Amino acid sequence: MSVVALEAGPRRCPEEMTLDEIRNDVRNWLSEPKARAEVPTWRESSAEASSLAPWPMLTVNAVGGTTIHYDAVSPRLLPWNFASRSLTVERYGVGAVPRGSTLVDWPLSYDELEPYYDLVERAIGVGGTAAANPFEGPRSGEYPLGPLRRSGWNRWMHGAARDLGWHPYPAPTALNSEPYNGNPECTYCGFCASNGCYRAAKGSTDATVIRRAESTGRLTIEIGARVTRIEVDGEGRVTGVTYVSDGRELFQPAAALLLGTFVYENTRLLLLSTSTAYPHGLSNNHGQVGKHYMAHATPAVYGVFPGRRLNLWSGPWSQATCSDDWNGDNFDHTGLGFVGGGMLTAAHEAKPIALAGGPVPPGVPRFGSGWKSWLHANARSIGSAGAQLESLPYEQNVLDLDPAVVDPYGLPVVRVTHRVGESDRRGYAYLSHKLDLWLREAGASETWSADGIQLDPRHAYGGTRMGDDPDASVVDRVGFSHECPNLGVIGASTFPTTGGHNPTLTLQALAWRTAEHLVTNWSTIGSRV
Repeated sequence: MSVVALEAGPRRCPEEMTLDEIRNDVRNWLSEPKARAEVPTWRESSAEASSLAPWPMLTVNAVGGTTIHYDAVSPRLLPWNFASRSLTVERYGVGAVPRGSTLVDWPLSYDELEPYYDLVERAIGVGGTAAANPFEGPRSGEYPLGPLRRSGWNRWMHGAARDLGWHPYPAPTALNSEPYNGNPECTYCGFCASNGCYRAAKGSTDATVIRRAESTGRLTIEIGARVTRIEVDGEGRVTGVTYVSDGRELFQPAAALLLGTFVYENTRLLLLSTSTAYPHGLSNNHGQVGKHYMAHATPAVYGVFPGRRLNLWSGPWSQATCSDDWNGDNFDHTGLGFVGGGMLTAAHEAKPIALAGGPVPPGVPRFGSGWKSWLHANARSIGSAGAQLESLPYEQNVLDLDPAVVDPYGLPVVRVTHRVGESDRRGYAYLSHKLDLWLREAGASETWSADGIQLDPRHAYGGTRMGDDPDASVVDRVGFSHECPNLGVIGASTFPTTGGHNPTLTLQALAWRTAEHLVTNWSTIGSRV
């Protein structure tokens, strides 16, 4: 097949990826030019006016997308995550599912997705140790690479978890622990998250699968191509997309379309693409586009280890020790009042500005000479551990078009309506306690955390949920629209649940499965151009 990919951003290259925390983390230069001008707005309820989001929201516009700046932690979801509603009801009763939650099972199982997990791990290069995590699902093969090297911090937190009776393991990561597929090995520079790799040792798609796809001559990538709407014919089939390039409005015809523009833009483009066949937005005749939005809640606990120089500025974030003892349903939830859990992680990449800007213990001033003195005495000895809490979908948590805020093209930006549910609050407190316990077992003399519940809407999900029922989902079990037969949607917008792991490897496995379905069924999906 001849494939055209339309990318709103530019191409980036390893030479641009400097070891500069201000440029990468503070100024978010990789989000230029498009994303910065269309940051989603935020509100907690439909009764409020939207405003600037209180959380980091910026993504990357470039060939390779957000895999350029992600931290490369690449675990699979647990088998339990694919049937969390039915298994929760079976074990704890229907009352265990919070009122107002739209929690559902996935329309596929872990076993169905496992072959695609394996394909992606080999295609991009994921390192780890099979069976080191006793809670992981069955694997069809070993990881293609070994894990990143262990550090003193890794071994120390590993030992503390063992002493607590937990089952720690090295984070599976898409960073080359040795040369792989023509790309070099990681140098442990400590500037991985919020930055691309200066030597293409990260498994970002621009440095791996996209490069290989272009070498076939069948993939053409148009950069600086900002899609504004998806076009359909009178029968409701996609005919192509309208996009803007160098100030000109152009049309790209297509026999079939795969929409893979991150959670917020997937939803926005569908809602903007109204027509006679779809008056409320493409594939939205059942009113499901924008529903079931979720974002990971991310508790973190900090601790000071007197007399120990941890050197956590050195090494990538994914050079980490993890535990799934408190993830999924790997522990008894009776009486706890929440569903699921999350992976606990003790990582590296504590860059100076982020560390200085982080929370401080009670009684320590937030600025001035007292704060500086505390930092000078303790900064080298501060360690932390965090978690990614399984966040449930709720009826009130949705994405739509903001009626008052537009981008430079005059198009509405996405509006997020999100309120943390009581189940999530209880889960957040529970995991925070486990993180605190872990650090104290490792020898922290004092621990503390940020006030309130912290969210990471860059780990965003939902808006085009997959499912078997068109009245409760947008796409089917292979990622194709229930309403528009030649439209597929890829990305975490199709996830029915978040799981307690990073989303990247799962969304890549799903994308591979969707693409395979398109190829296998081309005679019935593809339309005439």
